[in-house]
Amino acid sequence: MGYTVVDADEVETEADRPCEMRRLSEAAGLSKMAVNRFRAAPGEEIPLAYHYHEEQEEAFYVLSGTLFVETPEETYEIEEDGLFAVEPNSPQRAHNPADADSDVVVLAVGAPNVDGDVAPYEPDE
Repeated sequence: MGYTVVDADEVETEADRPCEMRRLSEAAGLSKMAVNRFRAAPGEEIPLAYHYHEEQEEAFYVLSGTLFVETPEETYEIEEDGLFAVEPNSPQRAHNPADADSDVVVLAVGAPNVDGDVAPYEPDE
């Protein structure tokens, strides 16, 4: 049996990200899923780019604030305690708009935890 307790505030933030990102799965020793906590100030994006995953499912649970997720069809607004789920091959860009009143804090879970599964998405202009 194995158990791990992680204090997210004690996990180092990732460098070169558009917002604060803490990789909780690594700190917990998890290998089959990715668990990350994001804090995005107004005007900040969560991912590095508009993208999709070929294999990974993702779920974004909003801990505080409102998360905006742009997709090819529409932009969703996910309020606190809301969950936004993304199937593989579904492009999305999660962000906190510049005119937001506060930060958005999100717990993101993805499985399987696959390296190199991210593909950029270029919307038609």
